[in-house]
Amino acid sequence: MANVVRTRIAPSPTGDPHVGTAYVALFNYAWAKKNGGQFILRIEDTDRERSNRTSERMIFESLRWLGLSWDEGPDVGGPFGPYRQSERFAIYRDHAEQLVARGAAYPCFCTRERLEGLREEQRRQKVAHALGYDGHCRALAPAEAARRRAAGEPHVIRLAMPREGETAVADLLRGEIRIDNRLVDDQVLLKSDGFPTYHLANVVDDHLMGITHVIRAEEWISSLPKHAQLYRAFGWEEPVFCHLPLLRNADKSKISKRKNPVSLNFYRRAGYLPEAMLNYLALMGWAISADREEFSLPEFIASFEIEDITLGGPVFDVEKLTWMNGKYIRALAVPDLLAKLRADILSDDHLTRVLALAHERVEKLEDFVEYARFFFVGEIEYDAEARVKLVGKKRTAAETAEALSRLLEERLDPLLDWEAARLEAEMRAFAEAAGWKSGDLFMPVRIAVTGKAATPPLFETMEVLGRELCRRRLRRAVETLRSMNADPGRGPAPEGV
Repeated sequence: MANVVRTRIAPSPTGDPHVGTAYVALFNYAWAKKNGGQFILRIEDTDRERSNRTSERMIFESLRWLGLSWDEGPDVGGPFGPYRQSERFAIYRDHAEQLVARGAAYPCFCTRERLEGLREEQRRQKVAHALGYDGHCRALAPAEAARRRAAGEPHVIRLAMPREGETAVADLLRGEIRIDNRLVDDQVLLKSDGFPTYHLANVVDDHLMGITHVIRAEEWISSLPKHAQLYRAFGWEEPVFCHLPLLRNADKSKISKRKNPVSLNFYRRAGYLPEAMLNYLALMGWAISADREEFSLPEFIASFEIEDITLGGPVFDVEKLTWMNGKYIRALAVPDLLAKLRADILSDDHLTRVLALAHERVEKLEDFVEYARFFFVGEIEYDAEARVKLVGKKRTAAETAEALSRLLEERLDPLLDWEAARLEAEMRAFAEAAGWKSGDLFMPVRIAVTGKAATPPLFETMEVLGRELCRRRLRRAVETLRSMNADPGRGPAPEGV
């Protein structure tokens, strides 16, 4: 193993930058810096349908906002060529062929129809262990497989997993992990279009980039035998594996946007300080001492020992994070607090965009504060008129809640280019598909995101409010509508919801 510690964070650019990514990045960053090593950012964008550069840019911005700068990566370079997997496909194809030549992998010519039939039969037979590929093409003679490949027959490359015994791998926090090989099928390494799967690309890149410690979330433990067998098939030394406990909700379920905000963009837009976020994330499974909760990033790095991480499911409690953030804000000198407000919520750029929408609708300067209030606050209140219009024309609260929920899930959550023209196109298309008149849908949306029936143009307003605030308010509106439907006798939702 190399003497210099090298860690990495390898997010997939398929959506919002996740708070779980920041959590894993923090521990990787701290361990590298603790040991005078390097912290690498690699973009794992082999998912061609979902990966995009907008999400990648948000990852860069979020990590830099937190102060977790990387030593090597897509926009800073490094000695290992590209740091985007989409730019390294030739490397993965070459390594897949090496495994075939060694007999550690094989071409599989099974059609989609055969594989679907196999899965259906396994379900019908109620196979005791995990459903998976049956190794049908593994028995092909190498010469026959080579002939069919040369003829251009579509195929994938699969890893030839051991069929008996167990795969044992050491984990820094959990000791030896042993997994029955019968529970692990022959994983696809290279797809029929020549694109690699996560497993091959991940292992090849970690080895070629000299990663000494693979510090990642425990959800990847199930992939550990596949990765270990790949290292062994290549004859490579394995890195130190360390699987961190997953962040949990209070009910111990895995954190998700359905229960709590998980996007780093949400916390940045809401005015959480990066110092408070890092401090809180460091407490997820680690403590600087029994009687101390507040510490800086340099203090964390100086005191951090990776073996001290505890495995109990850490609860990501937004209320506690908010309490800690308040302490950090109150500790700021007034000029520093003013500088932070001017850098974001009261920046010239944001104020200029708001004024462009509001300046023809105010008659006195003091009117601006009340008229534009919804551009600057987090939660909004519904007055009596707005509460009625939130339900929608000739609709029930349940129907409107369902429509807004679907609008979020199907159109707005996946939309990364948050521009007025795109918002209008997506919402009109949704209204037509859902059987709503556009105007009947747009009014509940307007109420949900502004709290008012009279506002500047809806889509331009949503663009200035931003993706995080609009989605946050729409979710709260859905909750409000559902509570109204659950208790019709209580009338419209209370103010402040």
